[in-house]
Amino acid sequence: MEEYQQLIGIISLTMGVAWASGLNLYAAILVLGFAGSTGGIELPENLQIVQDPAVMLAAGLMYAVEFFADKIPGVDTGWDALHTFIRIPAGALLAANTVGDVTPALQLAAGIVGGSVTSVTHAAKASTRVLINTSPEPVSNWLASISEDVAVFGGLWLALNHPVLFLIGFIAFLFLLIWLLPKLWRGIARIFRKIGQWLGLAEETREAIEDPSAPKNSALYPASTAALSSQSLVDALQGLQAMHKSGALSDLEFEQAKASVIAKHQLA
Repeated sequence: MEEYQQLIGIISLTMGVAWASGLNLYAAILVLGFAGSTGGIELPENLQIVQDPAVMLAAGLMYAVEFFADKIPGVDTGWDALHTFIRIPAGALLAANTVGDVTPALQLAAGIVGGSVTSVTHAAKASTRVLINTSPEPVSNWLASISEDVAVFGGLWLALNHPVLFLIGFIAFLFLLIWLLPKLWRGIARIFRKIGQWLGLAEETREAIEDPSAPKNSALYPASTAALSSQSLVDALQGLQAMHKSGALSDLEFEQAKASVIAKHQLA
């Protein structure tokens, strides 16, 4: 029973460190370092380096910088983009060092899984911030940033003190990501499409949806609305579906365009 509890604790700590690193790497290091140095927990030998005062000082300094950068619209997205190259490898390294004295193969496996968890958590955080930055007010950025900090501190505390509860919540988080990430990516694709339209790099699609008979010359969309009159209904719907999946059409635009195509086909 004791070995079982120890295994659950190791898994919880490994996943907790990887998950927290994707949200706020420096906060995760501070929590581990503080808990280890004060005797709250006994960290694995390979992870005890985070208890070093120099490491904790550096993490505290960078956490202070991120605390303010993460709350400024636009700056937070740039900060997340830069930390794509920092959080993911650091999360993998921390996860690999939480498993203790094991074979190199198991340590590598922990690093691979931990890096994957860090990457999807970081992707969810960065994608959400891009969408939030479309709002002109800064309050949503502050709320998102503070919520992430609270989640890191609370999640790691739960992983260290109640590993079973943390793992249940972690599994629920993974299912939420599976449902949420495709929607986030479609939203980001629409944002970049709008930016491209403002810069003249992409053509507007809404007018073509409202008037499917309007001529349109675009190599970006294989099933353009200009050719709908000569396509079969199946081909037209497949083209709209491809545009929807690529982010060129929002959910509402897709439904409107589909209804228009079906109606025109029935009248033909």
